[in-house]
Amino acid sequence: MNASSPSADTLRSALGAVLDGLPPRQAAQAVERLIANYRGATPTHAPVLRDRSDVAAYAAYRMPATFEAVRAALYALADAAPDWAPATHTDIGGGTGAASWAVAEAWEGAARTTVLDWAEPALAIGAELARGVFDADWRRERIGGALRLADTDLVTVSYVLNELTEADRTALVTEAARAARAVVIVEPGTPDGYERIIAARGLLIEHGFTVAAPCPHSGACPIVPGTDWCHFAARVSRSSLHRKVKGGSLPYEDEKYAYVAATRFPVTPAVSRVTRKPQIRKGQVLLELCGPDGLARETVTKRHGALYKEARDTDWGDPWPPEAD
Repeated sequence: MNASSPSADTLRSALGAVLDGLPPRQAAQAVERLIANYRGATPTHAPVLRDRSDVAAYAAYRMPATFEAVRAALYALADAAPDWAPATHTDIGGGTGAASWAVAEAWEGAARTTVLDWAEPALAIGAELARGVFDADWRRERIGGALRLADTDLVTVSYVLNELTEADRTALVTEAARAARAVVIVEPGTPDGYERIIAARGLLIEHGFTVAAPCPHSGACPIVPGTDWCHFAARVSRSSLHRKVKGGSLPYEDEKYAYVAATRFPVTPAVSRVTRKPQIRKGQVLLELCGPDGLARETVTKRHGALYKEARDTDWGDPWPPEAD
């Protein structure tokens, strides 16, 4: 049983304790290198995180944002399958465990988690951060096409596919589809990240999965390649440590991400989903939507009564129309 409830605040406290005394200059240098890897291409024969200082800088720089993005994807899955909860979870390329924190929050620590990563220092700090919050098995594995998984209820793959060759990405997603009842994959909210998500989505459907989120259907994506990309944003509260490492002054940032959640069991996806930040104007709200019939725009005005208030409270990535209470 968990000693405390996993949450963004719990994670920030754990990060502060583990990273206390981290030299700012050393952290900044490690972060600069990590940003280059995060935005570029990383050889598959070497993990991004090489030693404890790298891992500490990564945890401060990326872990809160990864947690928020994965949490949003998991709650979308939970909305589509409210009666399902994973008993087992495998976090592929989980590093310091941001996705595992999100799973532990979404299902209140019910899942027995195994974190797989090829960077031993990341696993060590991940275990430190999670101690007393949730239980997990932290295992060193090479993340790539040769990885073999034990059967599990849920597989998460967050911010990993960019580090792999196309062949390894295909093999890894195929293996996740073989082993799991539900798969959630999260990538950066960039055109390249979206393309990786679309390719993974196609593989999951090919292997018998149904898309639970964000798409309201399992058909072809209506976005024309090269013209746009599907992504969302999660608000991330910055701690003082986070601001120091990232060199920012705002108390928050918005993490852009793309994702797919798919299952082997029946789900009830959203009727449609808001694919852009709603435009609130005088007396009306403009919603960009994706539905079974493709992309559409809906204008909700005061004449719509209670629906107008719902539209004003609706956020980017939310299902539409809102479910009845």
